[in-house]
Amino acid sequence: MIDLSQVLKQTIEVAESAGVFIRKERQTFDVKSVEQKGLNDLVSYVDKEAEKMIVEGLSKILPGSDFITEEGTAQTEGKEFTWIIDPLDGTTNFIHGLPIFAVSIGLRHLDEIILGVVYEINFHECFYALKGKGAFCNGTPIKVSKAANLGESLIATGFPYSAFNQIDAYLDALKMLMQKTHGIRRLGSAAMDLCYVAAGRADGFFEFNLKPYDVAAGALIVKEAGGMVTDFRQGDDYLFGREILASNGLIHQEFDALLQDVWD
Repeated sequence: MIDLSQVLKQTIEVAESAGVFIRKERQTFDVKSVEQKGLNDLVSYVDKEAEKMIVEGLSKILPGSDFITEEGTAQTEGKEFTWIIDPLDGTTNFIHGLPIFAVSIGLRHLDEIILGVVYEINFHECFYALKGKGAFCNGTPIKVSKAANLGESLIATGFPYSAFNQIDAYLDALKMLMQKTHGIRRLGSAAMDLCYVAAGRADGFFEFNLKPYDVAAGALIVKEAGGMVTDFRQGDDYLFGREILASNGLIHQEFDALLQDVWD
């Protein structure tokens, strides 16, 4: 029998250790070391080395488990447990010296995410959740906001940086949200957008063209904080479907209806 509470504790230690490495490297980071994986898709030795550290640490926690990782350090083979890892969510922020970048680690058992840890490196905030056990930040329980409608809400999003086929829909959605909400924020880290929804700092979040490692941990944390997470059609294909809509639950129907009006 696996003690998930112990697994969570050890996972937090792995995430924070990687965070220490990333924080240290930021102090002397040279932008010349940046590589491009694709259009505006940036990576550095920091992402790669942090991922190796995380995979090594997690492999000791659950030997023989699978991995889905952003930088391809390890791959999945269809085993019972799968770690889903983004070693540095918010790489562009990191490269430019902007705060808000994080380590994100999710654990999937068969087809269900059961554990999520997101460690924001600059502010030393560790958000985490186990399925059915609630959501926490640095040991304190967190809950989604009580905003009752879009008119009372602050919305987070991310902008497309390579897949521009939906750019007109994005702009239409932004136009409507600018008029119907308290405002829109683009923080540069989907994992943190989700955690901020979970903590009630934002009331909703949507983004297109994300990967599983961007959202696996954060989505569970939102749910365990009392929120709702779906794709753009209120289905559950947000992990691999490349679109996610998260909210406090109270604004979800209204938020989704707005997206439905503009999305192709």
